Amino acid sequence: MAISLGIVEDHSEFRQSLIYLVSSFSDYSVKWSFGSVEEALDNFSDIDVLLLDISLPKMAGNDSIPLFKNLCPDLKVIMLTIQEDPNSILKAIQNGADGYILKKTHPQKILEAIQQVRDGGAPITPLVARQVFSFLKTAPGKGINEAKLTSREIEILTLITQGFSTEIIAEKLFISIQTVRNHIKNIYDKLQVHSKAQAVAKALNEKLV
Repeated sequence: MAISLGIVEDHSEFRQSLIYLVSSFSDYSVKWSFGSVEEALDNFSDIDVLLLDISLPKMAGNDSIPLFKNLCPDLKVIMLTIQEDPNSILKAIQNGADGYILKKTHPQKILEAIQQVRDGGAPITPLVARQVFSFLKTAPGKGINEAKLTSREIEILTLITQGFSTEIIAEKLFISIQTVRNHIKNIYDKLQVHSKAQAVAKALNEKLV
């Protein structure tokens, strides 16, 4: 079944180019698109993935993430924006974004990000990841591991923050997918979170990775 998408983007030309890109492949289907958060919320219908800009006419995309997820708890949200500053990135993740992609990303990579987030990954443009980790390196001190994460759990949590899916993590660590899932469940329990996005936000906030 095709992955259904919604788009919230105020620049009409870029919005139309996204619709054209996604509609060119049978694996994806644009269910609706709007130029503002308010329009999207007023006309919302369930979708699999939302492509959401940050700089919008009224309510910022960052602030609207919880509202969209309240309407559709299983919704995956990818920020698709020009904003590269660490504060915008961290705010989006803290508010529940599942991925963060820059608009200048190659179209094929945008499609891959949609598939990746649908499969449980947390796609992040490499430049964005570097910005975040550079920002965190300048912050004072390493966080205290109060959750008592094991070295393997920290290793997996680090890979999650870098946007890798469960399958890729298993390949990188030469362990089974089920073993990775077991570790992720333990990470969720120890951090008291319920999703990869929340785990990433807590890891970055508390400097666990």
